[in-house]
Amino acid sequence: MNMPDELTIVIPAKNEENLLPRLLASLAAQDYPRIANTTLYIADAGSTDRTVELALAFRPWLQVQVIAGGLPSVGRNAGARLARSRFVLFVDADIEIADRTLIRRSLELMKQQGLHCLTTDIYCREGTLGDRLLYGCNNLVQRCSRFHKPFATGMFMLVDKERFDELGGFDEQALYAEDYQLTRRIEGRRFRAIRGGIYSTNRRFRKMGRTTIVRKFLNTALHCRNENYFRQENHRVYWESY
Repeated sequence: MNMPDELTIVIPAKNEENLLPRLLASLAAQDYPRIANTTLYIADAGSTDRTVELALAFRPWLQVQVIAGGLPSVGRNAGARLARSRFVLFVDADIEIADRTLIRRSLELMKQQGLHCLTTDIYCREGTLGDRLLYGCNNLVQRCSRFHKPFATGMFMLVDKERFDELGGFDEQALYAEDYQLTRRIEGRRFRAIRGGIYSTNRRFRKMGRTTIVRKFLNTALHCRNENYFRQENHRVYWESY
């Protein structure tokens, strides 16, 4: 008997041949019993390297499908539109799942507490002390945000598909912070940050500088009610730093 789909995974990607295999290997290693049969969409934004080839090489272990992407918000929405599952997990192509129980536990918590959105801690094991401190601050903000306006990044964002559709998905005109723009509209009691974590890189810090990243973080909070602010062309450099 066919079981209804529980989860779809969506990964926006562009020229991620160096990091995407690490993510896919960590997904294949998850103890979630249905991971091998979970549809995984790679929303490719016109990669010119071996991103697509390497993603398809994981088909013996994961149900990988490549679809057309664009901006991260465009790629995420494209995958979500195709999803026929109760939950959708959005993850960035440059992360790695740190805990092999994370997806299973996240889904269990979503169902037990009737959550609409869930995220996890972000670690930067290859970064400097300053990089790790910045991600630590990010983790603290995520955990405390449920008492005001939920905040989660697209690095790891598990959503209830029905609620995601009701909110209209990600703003496809936003050049950054489309993840925050979406999650801030989730009710705090329907949002959690779960322990377990993901590994990220410090490449945004290296390309843009920590001061610039911190300033963008603060400006995100200050302009949270102004959607047009995140659509300004001068923010394109942030997306191109991926």
